[in-house]
Amino acid sequence: MLNTDAYLFVHFIDKKHNTPMSEQIYFSVSKDGYNWETLNDKSPILVSNIGEKGVRDPFIIRSRENDKFYIVGTDLNVHLRPDGWKMATINGSRNILVWESTDLVNWTDVRMCTIAPEDAGCAWAPEVIYDEENGDYMVFWASRSLKDGRRKCRMYYSKTKDFRTFTPAELYIERPSDVIDTTIVRSDDGFYYRFSKDETFKVITVEKGKRLLGEFQRIETTIDKTRGVEGPECFRLKNGKWCLIVDRYAKNLGYCAYTCSDLASGSFSRMRHEFNSDLKLRHGGVIPITAEEYDRLVSTYGGRSE
Repeated sequence: MLNTDAYLFVHFIDKKHNTPMSEQIYFSVSKDGYNWETLNDKSPILVSNIGEKGVRDPFIIRSRENDKFYIVGTDLNVHLRPDGWKMATINGSRNILVWESTDLVNWTDVRMCTIAPEDAGCAWAPEVIYDEENGDYMVFWASRSLKDGRRKCRMYYSKTKDFRTFTPAELYIERPSDVIDTTIVRSDDGFYYRFSKDETFKVITVEKGKRLLGEFQRIETTIDKTRGVEGPECFRLKNGKWCLIVDRYAKNLGYCAYTCSDLASGSFSRMRHEFNSDLKLRHGGVIPITAEEYDRLVSTYGGRSE
């Protein structure tokens, strides 16, 4: 089992801090999960020079064998699009961007993988989870479809073993209203927990299921009344509690954090400590890392070594 000594957060940043380069990949590290330091002198560590020449919503996963790390992200740079947000959902990229590394500091060149259906208008906020039942990785993301005139986002999924070849996209989550920004964790009780943004009400919903591709049931929670949030990410703290972070994008307040001892209870409490960072971090992914990995990141990219 991995010793959790620190955390790595891969993300992009609020556009006020920069212009086109805000939509690239930044690394922040933390020893406790709520105080974060952005590495590399607050400059991007990975930059996309292909596709739309930007990357948003990056997500990182450690391989099942613990010998690689993969980062996937949205192929999008809104700053460089003359038609802005609306058209990006209708005629945006059907690709995701992929990097891989064995040590978190030496990364392959970015590659672009077409993943969304042919009639899709975008492929947004891809994330990955290992499928324990089938022994492969499930990649899932949000797309609009021509089947309804691209009026709403649905979640789709594809399977892969190598992050180079992917099975044809299939529908994963459909609701009466838009659903985006899904993230999934597997708890000690053997259940998967899905957190998604309801794009109509701007809230985070939580579901529970035994199988990734099986039935999920909605859980009533203490956070599903909090409006104006998106980009949920959930990870385990050193004390055993779960930490759920959400981006308060509607008021441009950045992330806030909640903790929960038992995901099945749906009882999330606002973290006593503020989610602190030296930049306004935007939608990304968090993984636990070892002391050796933390020291390697700080040594390579600069930061406080403890």
